[in-house]
Amino acid sequence: MSNLPSEWSGRPVWAEVNLDAVAANARLLVARAAPARLYAVVKANAYGHGAVAVGRTALAAGAHGLAVVCVDEAEELRRAGVEAPILIIGYTPASDAARVAALGLRPAVGAMEVVEALSVAARAHGTEVPIHLEIETGLNRHGLAPDALVALAERARQLPGIRVEGLFTHFAAAEEGDQRFTRRQFEILRDTSRRVPWIPERHCSASASVLLDHEMALEAVRAGLSLYGYRPAPWCGTDAGLEPVLSLRARVARVADVERGATVGYGRTWAAARPSRIALVMCGYGDGYRRSFGNRAHVILHGRRAPVVGRVAMDMCVVDVTAIPGVVPGDVVTLLGRDGDERVDADELATLADTISWEILTGISARVPRLYVRGGAVEAVSTLNERLPANRAK
Repeated sequence: MSNLPSEWSGRPVWAEVNLDAVAANARLLVARAAPARLYAVVKANAYGHGAVAVGRTALAAGAHGLAVVCVDEAEELRRAGVEAPILIIGYTPASDAARVAALGLRPAVGAMEVVEALSVAARAHGTEVPIHLEIETGLNRHGLAPDALVALAERARQLPGIRVEGLFTHFAAAEEGDQRFTRRQFEILRDTSRRVPWIPERHCSASASVLLDHEMALEAVRAGLSLYGYRPAPWCGTDAGLEPVLSLRARVARVADVERGATVGYGRTWAAARPSRIALVMCGYGDGYRRSFGNRAHVILHGRRAPVVGRVAMDMCVVDVTAIPGVVPGDVVTLLGRDGDERVDADELATLADTISWEILTGISARVPRLYVRGGAVEAVSTLNERLPANRAK
């Protein structure tokens, strides 16, 4: 655990974001993909980690650019001073064309009306908008069939202010054991690219393919989950030393002794099988710690695992600390992350919630302060209301 700034007196729950781990993961991915360029995916507030801090760190570690899903996410980065290429891989409506041009973004485009709006906006701003076109290969979301894509590309390249920079697709099952469908998607992308050889950049690899198949790197890759220290499947990249980035911690607010048979929480779903000591921990499903973790998950306290008992409430949960001596109010509880030799990771929690690690990480709510750690020290704090350097966090 990192040492909190002495003046930090924020909410009794926080997330620690290890920027050294972000940098190490980014360097690993850059090397793994080379000579392809890395777009670090920082959509959804960098999977809950903080887009600005993570984006800056990934770029400093060698990423070529960042990828987000909408113009609002890109604007946050530009306002923070990020000047690197920003790729928008979600839907961008024609109504956002002026913002795209003004912010110098690289949108994914799937309709001529959007290309035309971008052309008008580019000329108005005296600039050029690089666009990326998505080919539909089996995910059936935003992409165009090969013939339609080639036709759009040829029309778009004729418009002033438009540069068709990229051709890409999204894999539907790259983290599954059977790679035949993924391979077919890759071949469709390559076949289509031969029809538009003047488009300079192709990308299809996300975390799974970056870790599994260097041939699919092409000119660029887009890595998200692996940047945050997790593998898309247990067998993906077992040789990659990824470091989990985020820890979720909270403080004990109260310690109480209860008699045998006493119940805890809403619904009285847990009853003490013996005289027990319980600790009230200030983190609940309103912070992103799932209600379904009640009576299932473990936390770490004093370097030892302890079970969550009763239902997780919106703002708090209860832990059985009978077997852990010396627990007092103010003690730090690790709900996600490492403490000593023990660790609870997002994969463990995802299994308990019947979901995926992506959702566990992105589910940590905005009201949870983020403490950005480098070299073991907190260098900045991001709260619900503002971002502060560590020496101003109050």
